Amino acid sequence: MDQSITQQYFDDALSSFRAYKKLAEKALAQLNEEEYFVTLDEESNSIAVIMKHIAGNMLSRWTDFLTSDGEKPNRNRDLEFEIEPDMTMAELFDFWERGWSCLFNALEPLQPEDFAKRITIRGQEHTIVQAINRQLTHYAYHIGQIVFLAKHFRSAEWQSLSVPRNRSAEFNAYLKARPGAADKEQQLEAVAKFVDEG
Repeated sequence: MDQSITQQYFDDALSSFRAYKKLAEKALAQLNEEEYFVTLDEESNSIAVIMKHIAGNMLSRWTDFLTSDGEKPNRNRDLEFEIEPDMTMAELFDFWERGWSCLFNALEPLQPEDFAKRITIRGQEHTIVQAINRQLTHYAYHIGQIVFLAKHFRSAEWQSLSVPRNRSAEFNAYLKARPGAADKEQQLEAVAKFVDEG
């Protein structure tokens, strides 16, 4: 694989993971503690459950990323969808941070030559690109759920994390006047500044 293309892909993947973490946490910051544990119906997951599942998945997939199957034998996926009655917010956020730390500790040291390797997830062979894409899309899916639920709970008090309605052209002009503001990891800050200044 061409090293320059590999590096571009890798840099973009890391940036995407960081941006999704930031997006989730800006949504989470708008919630009160009780809302983390609310389910909309019997088949829905609470935000706390989604956070727990994401972190559990990360700990399984990214621990010994290049040397062991991504579905660890000690993972109990079903328990990720249960919240213990005595679980505290501190414990929930500690688990969340452990998952993300595991991901970044596995990914950041990768070298271009690592992309020639193959790994397995549940016994299925994956290229490194396939494994990264599999997790990136999985986390984006669940973070979208977190944002949706947070917006639902905040309703009219929601502080938008994207371009406000009917202001797309104005935002595009704002970005054009500020080169670099559209960088993936800085996009949330750019939107916030745009709203504050507008």
